[in-house]
Amino acid sequence: MGELATEKHVRYILSVEKRKDNFESVVMEHLRMNGAYWGLTTLDLLGKLHSVDVDEVVSWLMSCQHESGGFGGNVGHDPHILYTLSAVQVLALFDKLNVIDVDKVTSYIVSLQNEDGSFSGDMWGEVDTRFSYIAICCLSILHCLDKINVEKAVKYIISCKNMDGGFGCTPGGESHAGQIFCCVGALAITGSLDLVDKDLLGWWLCERQVKSGGLNGRPEKLPDVCYSWWVLSSLIMIDRVHWISKEKLIKFILDCQDTENGGISDRPDDAVDVFHTLFFLAGLSLLEYPGLKPVDPAYALPVDVVNRIFFTKEGLK
Repeated sequence: MGELATEKHVRYILSVEKRKDNFESVVMEHLRMNGAYWGLTTLDLLGKLHSVDVDEVVSWLMSCQHESGGFGGNVGHDPHILYTLSAVQVLALFDKLNVIDVDKVTSYIVSLQNEDGSFSGDMWGEVDTRFSYIAICCLSILHCLDKINVEKAVKYIISCKNMDGGFGCTPGGESHAGQIFCCVGALAITGSLDLVDKDLLGWWLCERQVKSGGLNGRPEKLPDVCYSWWVLSSLIMIDRVHWISKEKLIKFILDCQDTENGGISDRPDDAVDVFHTLFFLAGLSLLEYPGLKPVDPAYALPVDVVNRIFFTKEGLK
């Protein structure tokens, strides 16, 4: 079994921001806020967050805020709930949540809740259980979860539960590991996990492990290293992680590294990217792999950051 190429992954993450003219940079331009969260959380899990200029990042991040209170994927881009969560998560990493107007951000998120309890991603109205999780996670971090109708939000999420125990993006939508993480995460944060059939869902999730040891997102699909996060975190939240082979999964995950240049790909020998690099490391962290900070399965942030938010005087301001 290979080893974690820590220093090369750190160099890869730090180099991504400096390369402005390569393909990855161009295609990521519209979701740079997400990229910041992926890259910076990667560095924090590796204990290297000090390698970046905090003031520079925070200044850029705040320039992405819209007058509505939401954040865009980059400067001048329209606000969306997805980028808003990434912005809040990055500020939480840096312990800089005090730089935002919490009421303004909260008001933006609250405005996106629909009558049935669901959430739209932005003013154009697309509904998805991803947005339910994002709203609940973001408001929880900001200590403002009471600003929305939590009961209706939970009821809507449960309406997206399928007969196989999984969850889809809307009622009747196909069960998918990514959506399951969002629904289970939202239910965990709201203290509603008793509404989940843990054995049925656990069985569906553990069936995502294929012969190579990797995990896929739904039946008959190829394994992808990012599901090391989406599936594992869900299994941990419902206390069924012992139903998969951790050893086989660790081997698959480590085989997805570019051990020469750093970074991680979806599958062995594919092109690396920042997204898969984060969720590769987050998956290893959930598996208690040495050399990584523990990660919280519901908030997708290092445990020490979550503890600071909820269990220190600064976080409770």
